[in-house]
Amino acid sequence: MMEVLKQFQKKNKNFLKNFFLVLFIFFCTLQVSLAKVFSNLLELNGSFTQGGLLFGKTSPTNKVFFNNKKIFVNESGDFVLGIGRDEKLENSIIIQGLEKKETHKIKISKRKYKIQRIDGLEEKKVTPPEEVYERIKRENKWIGEARAIDSNLTFFIKKFVVPVENAIISGVYGSQRILNGKPKWPHYGLDFAADEGTKIKAMLDGAVTLAEPDLFYTGGTLIFDHGHGISTLYMHMEKILVKKGQKVKQGDIIGTVGSTGRATGAHLDVRLNWFQTRLDPATVLDIK
Repeated sequence: MMEVLKQFQKKNKNFLKNFFLVLFIFFCTLQVSLAKVFSNLLELNGSFTQGGLLFGKTSPTNKVFFNNKKIFVNESGDFVLGIGRDEKLENSIIIQGLEKKETHKIKISKRKYKIQRIDGLEEKKVTPPEEVYERIKRENKWIGEARAIDSNLTFFIKKFVVPVENAIISGVYGSQRILNGKPKWPHYGLDFAADEGTKIKAMLDGAVTLAEPDLFYTGGTLIFDHGHGISTLYMHMEKILVKKGQKVKQGDIIGTVGSTGRATGAHLDVRLNWFQTRLDPATVLDIK
């Protein structure tokens, strides 16, 4: 009888232990879910961190304002928000409905950035001579114009894929760069080191808005529009296999890895933008 009682107590102890474990996991999951659904008017998902991209959902008749900037909402109620490298940690989003207005505080986590030292660059690539200033200015204008496109495409809703298989991550977003011993702008991309000639895949469906074989800093350069101000940029390419105006599908081969422009070795540098706000590609590629 005593043995039966002991077994019953042991079984019930394990049952209670497992029950509370399941209950704990349930409430943790519920908290994550609640963190994404702010109200009946707003659902927000993505990376709530500096450099992150947020995907929103609301009624298509609602108006959305992020830090007082009006955000485009498509006919399905989709919209996107980009969080800059040094964005403040508390931001506001206003949802203006037909009968109701809501203001929500969006909390963003702060990041620590690495310091990256790169030596062996041509001095003219670190501190360009005056005679190339006009060229750099002209090329930066082209890039800025491509990033300013505000189309109603919705390719950004799809999950991104890694552009180069079996590559080594050699540079990360946000790192402070010191080039030939001189402090420069932070690095706003994600670097994939691979052999020259390695095939590059499109991370997402998109429309080519810039295709240039030899820009001063970025060498062979492609920019794709994915809709709502979301663009991706591929640089230092050896070969470009698509043309401006062309539409590509995710996974299409768009070119090959090179070392053109300001580069010390063969690699692909990819960038992610929300208009002129520079985001971290790793947050949409699930790269830690």
